[in-house]
Amino acid sequence: MRKKRFDGMNCTIARALDQVGDWWTLLIVREATQGATRFDEFQSELGIARNILTSRLERLVELGIMERFPLENRANTDGYRLTRKGEDLYPLLVTLKQWGDRWVAPNGKPTTRLVTADSGHVIQKITVHGPDGKPLSFRDVRFVPGPGATANTLRVIESRNHKVLGEG
Repeated sequence: MRKKRFDGMNCTIARALDQVGDWWTLLIVREATQGATRFDEFQSELGIARNILTSRLERLVELGIMERFPLENRANTDGYRLTRKGEDLYPLLVTLKQWGDRWVAPNGKPTTRLVTADSGHVIQKITVHGPDGKPLSFRDVRFVPGPGATANTLRVIESRNHKVLGEG
């Protein structure tokens, strides 16, 4: 069964999921943030089938999330590394890890911690903040039309904002 594609939706969350919503994709990106560059490193660390890894790496390169580069001392062999677009996924991985540490860690105990390379101190929890630095939840934020809003987007936002404000 072919998965539904979201690249035609006028929602950047859906469109982002269309590019990185597959679990293997994010795990490959995770491995790249930890220094994996060679196909065999990704394959052995993830235990992923070679054909699936090949497919995911090709897609990540096609999307500009990873790029190929020639490996030193390995004739005719390319490695893979994150592009800037791929590096921008790092906060997403950290947020997923922090959520997982809280809600699904084995026996409630995280298996790893993220610490700063220079001091070794545990990093802060990623949160959403307002312009004044105050932490915000989804209850404190609302969607407003952006420059790419369609008529349907405007209608949905208007309808939802009326509900939130108790007007509908």
